[in-house]
Amino acid sequence: MENEGERKNNFVVSFSALRKDIVNVLDFMERLKNEEDQNAVDIADQIEELKSVLAFICTYIQLPYSDFSCHHSTSSAMMTEEQLNFLLQNLHHRCKYRAEQIFPLDTQYEILQNVSVNMKDFHGLIVNGYIEHEIVQYVLPQFQLLAERVGIFLWHDRLDRDSRLFKLAHLLMKIIPIELEVMHICYTNLKASPSAEVGCFIKQLLETSPDNLGEYLIHLREHMVTVITASTSGARNIHIMIEFLLIILTDMPKDFIHHDKLFDLLARVGALIMKVSTLVHDLEEKSRNEESTDETSRANLDLLKNIELLMEDLKHSYLKAPDSYQWSFPMNDGPLFMHLLHIHLKDLLDSHAYSVALIKEEIWLVKEDLEFIRSFIASIDEELCKDLWARVLDVAYEAKDVIDSIIVRDNGVLNLIFSLPGTIQKVRLIKEDVTNLLEKIPKNRSRNAVNSPKNPVESKSFTGGKVIVGFKEETNWLISKLTSGPKDLDVISITGMPGSGKTTLVYKVYNDDSVCSHFDLRAWCTVDQEYEEKSLLVKLFNQVTGSDLKFSEDIDVADMLRRQLYGKRYLIVLDDVWDTSTWDDLTKTFPEVKKGSRIVLTTRLKEVAFHGKGNTDPLNLRLLRLEESWELLQKRAFGNECCPDELLEVGKEIVQNCKGLPLVVDLIAGVIAGLEKKRAVWLEVQNNLNSFILNSEVDVMKVIELSYDHLPHHMKPCFLYLASFPKDSKISRDKLKMFWRAEGLVEQIEIMSLEEVMEIYLENLISSSLVTSLNEIGDFPTCQIHDLVHDFCLIKARAENLFGKISSSDPSFSSSDLMPRIVTINYDKEHFGPNNFVLLDSKMERHSSKHLYSLLISGDKMKDRLSDTCHLRDLRLLRVLLLYPSFMMVKDSLLNEICMLNHLRFLRIGTEVKSLPSSFSNLWNLETLWVDNEESTWVLLPRIWDLVKLRVLSIKACSFFDMDTNEPILIAEDSKLEKLRVLESLVLSYSKETEDIFIRFPNLQRLRFVLQESWDYSTERYWFPKLDYLTELELLIVSFKSSNTNDRVPSIETDWLWDFHFPSNLKILSLWDFPLTSNSLSTIARLPNLEELFLSSTIMQEEEWNMGEEDTFVNLKYLELEEVTLAKWEFGEESFPVLEKLLLLGCHKLTKIPPNFGDIGSLKIIQLDESPQLEDSALEIKQYVEDIRGEDKLQILGPNNIPLSKTGSSLLFCCLETKFTRVVYNVFDEFSTELLVNVK
Repeated sequence: MENEGERKNNFVVSFSALRKDIVNVLDFMERLKNEEDQNAVDIADQIEELKSVLAFICTYIQLPYSDFSCHHSTSSAMMTEEQLNFLLQNLHHRCKYRAEQIFPLDTQYEILQNVSVNMKDFHGLIVNGYIEHEIVQYVLPQFQLLAERVGIFLWHDRLDRDSRLFKLAHLLMKIIPIELEVMHICYTNLKASPSAEVGCFIKQLLETSPDNLGEYLIHLREHMVTVITASTSGARNIHIMIEFLLIILTDMPKDFIHHDKLFDLLARVGALIMKVSTLVHDLEEKSRNEESTDETSRANLDLLKNIELLMEDLKHSYLKAPDSYQWSFPMNDGPLFMHLLHIHLKDLLDSHAYSVALIKEEIWLVKEDLEFIRSFIASIDEELCKDLWARVLDVAYEAKDVIDSIIVRDNGVLNLIFSLPGTIQKVRLIKEDVTNLLEKIPKNRSRNAVNSPKNPVESKSFTGGKVIVGFKEETNWLISKLTSGPKDLDVISITGMPGSGKTTLVYKVYNDDSVCSHFDLRAWCTVDQEYEEKSLLVKLFNQVTGSDLKFSEDIDVADMLRRQLYGKRYLIVLDDVWDTSTWDDLTKTFPEVKKGSRIVLTTRLKEVAFHGKGNTDPLNLRLLRLEESWELLQKRAFGNECCPDELLEVGKEIVQNCKGLPLVVDLIAGVIAGLEKKRAVWLEVQNNLNSFILNSEVDVMKVIELSYDHLPHHMKPCFLYLASFPKDSKISRDKLKMFWRAEGLVEQIEIMSLEEVMEIYLENLISSSLVTSLNEIGDFPTCQIHDLVHDFCLIKARAENLFGKISSSDPSFSSSDLMPRIVTINYDKEHFGPNNFVLLDSKMERHSSKHLYSLLISGDKMKDRLSDTCHLRDLRLLRVLLLYPSFMMVKDSLLNEICMLNHLRFLRIGTEVKSLPSSFSNLWNLETLWVDNEESTWVLLPRIWDLVKLRVLSIKACSFFDMDTNEPILIAEDSKLEKLRVLESLVLSYSKETEDIFIRFPNLQRLRFVLQESWDYSTERYWFPKLDYLTELELLIVSFKSSNTNDRVPSIETDWLWDFHFPSNLKILSLWDFPLTSNSLSTIARLPNLEELFLSSTIMQEEEWNMGEEDTFVNLKYLELEEVTLAKWEFGEESFPVLEKLLLLGCHKLTKIPPNFGDIGSLKIIQLDESPQLEDSALEIKQYVEDIRGEDKLQILGPNNIPLSKTGSSLLFCCLETKFTRVVYNVFDEFSTELLVNVK
């Protein structure tokens, strides 16, 4: 048997022979690749791949003693210099191949390649005798450790793709400090070396090290926020130093740095990085061992002094002063820009972000001076300060760009050292000019500051909703054409200029009782210029089936829709069709059966109207008559009041100048409703209208602009933001205000909360007639804007650089010098250009992309390999980020980058991460967190307490504790989230830990949770969390889920009682899958403020609900019972005194609606879905109400809001072969996680 020495000697001999053979093969392949022969050129890629395979073989022949099951080498044997040099060469080949061929878009692989080539070349200098061993003796052992770590990573990288980026970041954290040591050796010992080879290496080091060291600092910070809390003494100073160093490294080596000082600067930065790294690891160790960090804190106080010293040296030694540059304000609306800038600067000061800490004092100076200037200019005659205002806008725009550039590290060091002080000086000079001008202006030349930021926000009186007047003959004609005439399918086309009321007329007829009852199926679809055929067909299908289904690409929706319509009398409205081909594409789906079906087409183009014409000639909608216009204006401007006599004459002249266009009348009414009721004021409006004649879309836009110009500037961005939603969409008012807040469009004032300010803004927009309010019983309040208003907002928003919608393949995204603050991207995998996509541009050569404030990406699913190359680290100003799960599921590495964006206010992502990561503690400005987590329940504690500004927490499934372990989590007594308003969807179980958990969210307004494991053995009844101390709670949605044998459906012997503890302020309650008794419902009836009650899939004890005299729902307006096992229902005269709507869905055991409902004077609607046995009793109640009151005030509706009558359609006929998908109350309507229940 060979001894150890012989084995080693044999290995060395074998290794040397192998090395020579490999080198010869590589040389041969390189010569072959460089030949001009075409065949050799064709196989160049195969040669590179073969070289990579050879490098792979050589690497892992040399690492037979490494443990590949983990990331740490277990080697104790030292390699010879020759072996280590050969290993480093092969590792470099492997890293280069993966960086250039496998992951060409991924920055971190490029960094790994840079480090590997630097270490390879440096070790080569040692082997070849260019560097003395004594200089590098202490660092040589680290080279073998580096090689082994890189080799083991590359081995696992082939197999474990899910976490490779996370592991790569960990690897870079380990190996880049070795490059720091090398750089230190070069600076202290080799800078003056006469060797050309050493000089060449130093040049290479200067080119690559800034990126490598920057990557190290980024990962060091990510690691730091994971292991060290932000409140730890000294941690903030370390973060500020890291930020400062990153600003410098991002700009190296650029032309404005003196080339001969570059190495000196890099060495100083490297020394500070080593100091920072030592402090971080020291702080981490002491925090882990719960030791005092005072000593470390004292040490890192020196960091701030180092920043000051280095800033001085940057200015006087390292940097070249830039040439002066004259900025020019690129937008149109100066007051709008200044308003948004003021909010932006204020938010930066309040953000506590490390990137702001370096320039916080400077931001404050700019904000205060600009605010003084803005207030002055808003208070004087515009003609006196026209030139001054232009100077103000130029320097304000310069200030914004300079400050933002420092934060996003876009020429940050130059802006920090030179531009920002210069800009502050310019602002100060303008302030001095303003002060001097103020002394010269006569008092009678000043004016009231209507748009002054200091003016209080006032609410205007308004009447919401649509006011429909006129067109009586047209209405009767259209109803007649729909409900009578030939049995053949007919098309009724309606044309007219924009704003003439086409959609309003059809909407009125579409909802007419006689029309609703005449047709079996109805559907309405707005087509618009930019439409996608399949999505419209899906929309039509869902309307005619009463569903909310989504279809994969291979489903033939057109055929499914045709089958649904076949054999039925249907009404289809196609609103706003723009061309004949669109009409042809859509209508080929509609079957031509002799059932009296109708299609209504609205269009601005007569060509389209006549192309789609059936038996009926198109109706060219006339304009409003003068008396009709006057009636509309009076109703919109004065509500139920009459117009004062002094305004009658000028009012009718205004109406006459509206040229009979309903939209124009409506908008002008909105303008004058907000003005003083004086003749002189109304005459000014009349004069503006006289300046143009309304006969085109352009003229209508001028009217919209007139309304827009009358808005205070602080309301304009909120109004323009409405165009970020799709055309014709109903916008949740709550969601709209949530986005206004997150985008930084609204400023809080001293006397009101931000919520109150936003509500007044929205009410005033509705009052102006620019926005329509839509409120229906049982639905969340929504609003909507006219298509032309949407067009106007989109044009205006683009002009003011507010937001833009683009495709992922749009080349303009990369060529634009002026990036909108809000960008929505539709990712199209078929037409995708990686060079034009913001997330893949990790080096951010397009600096304007860095300045984004808001980013929303939806569309096709991005492949995992491509999504792994996405980065967000450079979008450091982001306030709003929505990465839809349909586009990407966020993994660990990208999630770590997101957690570094500490200006974020709104975050929506999809992820498979199991719990709230510790790095989320860095998102201290986050207000809305919205997570789509698949097949897991997110554990919130303990990190949730760090999100102190959180207002909305919406997670598909989350829990306070890990449901699979019994390990308790201690909660500090002062742990609270006092700003939290919305919390969904929790998973709760009966335990002591959750008994009083909600007391830590004292201001919750909306709550949704799933209750499981709720059997309380001590009381032998179901446990329910105590919610009565949530005094602000208004909406509660609870689902009961049986998870074990103890939570089975109750037997007759079981006590069905629930220990309910509802807050008295509760307005909306929805219970799902609960076993209930009449006594349980009595508890609910005692809630004094309850307005809406939903009971779904409810199991009633003995299938009855007996309401006693004391059971009175004193404020209940809406009651919905869905699949409730209710056979007997009795209640008293005063049980539902103010009920307005009753919805019964799938209540198959109930044979009759209690006739008492006919005695409820407030009842307006009874709606039945999948409950045909209740149709007769509902119609009897309707007849009873007509007989008693002498008027038809009670509607009986079927599915899709179709009115029922004794001669009307059967409910069964409407529901055959449909799958009804019901969307329950939700905080974010279509944007939110939806609670869906499928009923067959």
